[in-house]
Amino acid sequence: MSVNTELVWVTSDAYDRLKGELAALLEQRGNGSADLTDQEPRERRIRRLHELIRTAAVHEPPDDGVAEPGMVLTLRYDGEDDTETVLIADRQGAAVDGDLEICSPRSPLGQALIGAVPGEQREYRTPDGTLLRVSLAAAVPHRQQHA
Repeated sequence: MSVNTELVWVTSDAYDRLKGELAALLEQRGNGSADLTDQEPRERRIRRLHELIRTAAVHEPPDDGVAEPGMVLTLRYDGEDDTETVLIADRQGAAVDGDLEICSPRSPLGQALIGAVPGEQREYRTPDGTLLRVSLAAAVPHRQQHA
């Protein structure tokens, strides 16, 4: 299975929030703010918002148990009894419940998990070079998890 990691999965609420923020920043720009110290950061944020909106994938992934953006994953690390729950999504665009950790599909863990099915074990290297093994216990669409 091939997953397009160029697209950034976001919730529909987050997508609306990003569009609202962009509209407000464009309005500020149109009002000709005389404060030059605000202008450069505002223009950077406008460019970033345009990019996020352009690459946003606002859809509910299929309920097929395969790890991909938009899925809530239950993970178990090798040698541990406890599980961890994460949402595969872009950190800036997700804007979801505060109790849910975000795992970017571009991160080492996210890259290792994409395409995994429940019961499958994957390995990845942390930035310090440590090799970790993680098993996927479950994968459900975000909306189903938080309905």
